[in-house]
Amino acid sequence: MKRTCERGRKIAGEHARPPEHSGLRRFAVLGAAIAALVLAAPAAPVAADPTPSLNELSKQVEEMHTRIETLTEEYNGQREKLKSAQKSAAAAKKTLAASESDLATKRAKASLLAQNEYMTGGLGRAMALISSNDPERFLDRAATTYALEQQQGEQVNQVNRARATAEQARDSAATRIDEVRKLVDDLGTKRDKIVTLVAKVESNLFNRALGEAGRPGTRAVRVNLPIAGGGKAAEAARWALTQQLKPYIWGADGPTGYDCSGLVMAAYQRVGISLPHYTGSQWTSGRHVSKEEMRPGDLVFFYSDLHHVGIYLGAGMMVHAPRTGDVVRIASIARRPFAGAVRVAD
Repeated sequence: MKRTCERGRKIAGEHARPPEHSGLRRFAVLGAAIAALVLAAPAAPVAADPTPSLNELSKQVEEMHTRIETLTEEYNGQREKLKSAQKSAAAAKKTLAASESDLATKRAKASLLAQNEYMTGGLGRAMALISSNDPERFLDRAATTYALEQQQGEQVNQVNRARATAEQARDSAATRIDEVRKLVDDLGTKRDKIVTLVAKVESNLFNRALGEAGRPGTRAVRVNLPIAGGGKAAEAARWALTQQLKPYIWGADGPTGYDCSGLVMAAYQRVGISLPHYTGSQWTSGRHVSKEEMRPGDLVFFYSDLHHVGIYLGAGMMVHAPRTGDVVRIASIARRPFAGAVRVAD
């Protein structure tokens, strides 16, 4: 009995003493429980940039197309200014060269006259009068000489005025050359912007997005329309129709592709009328007419900044080069904000 009690106390004592490393085991159990709770709880959302919808991508593409066309016409306008500046600079140089040549010739004549005056003038002339056997003849010769001197003096004055004009021409030429350099730099900047935008608008992202969303408009097909009229305007419109399905190429005026003002320029060039390759200048190249007065061949302009132009065909339709990625085609003038019409020829 005593042994049994002692054994019981021994067993009880063993259970009462904390086992070795029991604290570590409790931490392990607690860590496992926390891990289970974390895994069981829903994960918090990670902040990420929202993916634009197809409608948003389509809107971005439309905005880029508008920007490309606007930049293209600004680029075309700068090219027209560059041509004008280059012509002015060349004319100024030519005027300067002619003036300097004329100045050199007349200076040489004036120099000879001065030498002759030095040799025969002053006391020498008085002595010649005294010693002359025929004073009247001498006086006649002197009067003639005086008249020639007066005439030569006026020529010298003319040379001086020409020299002043030449100096102005030289200054003008220098200014024009600086203007040309600035225009060339501006053209390069605009060209780079257009190229970047075109690359972006033709990227896989936007092509895929527009493919999924469905491109606006209809597939271009060649349409043969009868054009009323026998004048140059109608003839230009008929020729423009032959360019259907050729690609829009910014800054181009044919023959493989066109931008909007390039197509207009090429069409009228075919009928012997020279127009600038720029919507802003084409807007002032003829008489403005109302919508009700429009006839085939009239130029139709769109947007407040006039960055798009087409050739009117009649019945509310036009032929135009729309934008990057598109082709020359027929379209309704009602699809764009109408700005006005210009009649270049009958």
